[in-house]
Amino acid sequence: MKECFRIPTTGAFGDPIDENPSGAMMEAGFRSTGLNWRYQLFRVPACDLQDGLDGIRALGFSGLNLTIPHKITAVSYMEGLSESAALIGAINTILVKEGKLYGENTDGKGFVIGLRENGISLAGKRLVILGAGGAARAISVECALAGAVHLTIINRTEEKGRELVALITENTSCTAEFIKWVEKVRIPVCDILVNATNIGLYPDKSLPDIDYDTINQNMVVQDIITNPAYTPFLQKAGERRAHILDGQSMLIYQGALAVELWTGRKPDPEAMRKALIESFT
Repeated sequence: MKECFRIPTTGAFGDPIDENPSGAMMEAGFRSTGLNWRYQLFRVPACDLQDGLDGIRALGFSGLNLTIPHKITAVSYMEGLSESAALIGAINTILVKEGKLYGENTDGKGFVIGLRENGISLAGKRLVILGAGGAARAISVECALAGAVHLTIINRTEEKGRELVALITENTSCTAEFIKWVEKVRIPVCDILVNATNIGLYPDKSLPDIDYDTINQNMVVQDIITNPAYTPFLQKAGERRAHILDGQSMLIYQGALAVELWTGRKPDPEAMRKALIESFT
């Protein structure tokens, strides 16, 4: 058999995406499996998503990741969805197989693995989630399935927030409630607080508009943003002696799951972590 010089290609669509550090991390994951695959970032505005997806079919991509603002919209363009992706109603990973696109969601699974690797179990925990978009949906569903007993969704758009609450209560054993996100909203008593919005994503230096005095040292506070890793949100939580976690663990483990989905091989998360850290220095 002749040697094939075509290198399998993957990547990510998003807008914004220029500051996304996942490329180096994902290629490190490929190398750890012994594969010479490539991963490239593509700035794709919301209005061009369909053209972009048609493009990856035509170019023979092996897989794709999706970030803001495509995770929910892309669902309608898939030929098939995994069971969890169908439940969540959002995808972050696409498998391209024989010219057809299949949607998966590794975000929530990566979030749960990241907590576990930091010694935090979700069994019996009460969570507050800021936001109700694609990432929030994935995190909420997977945390509910992993044993969380109650979720509070705080969101500005009431319809989206209540829709997510209904999704949780109708499909899992976890209870859920909605709180309208108003100025300096108070965070109810919880074990884990998660910023699942893009507030604070570089170059934005703003903070989620909450009452930070409702954060205390008994809470785990996690941001899903990776650039910067130590966000203003986490700084504020740290000042109140909360146990803070950045978004890198979620990014690493959701990426490792995507690599395994595309290649059939398990990558080394530590190799991916090292490449991610080096990309910030």
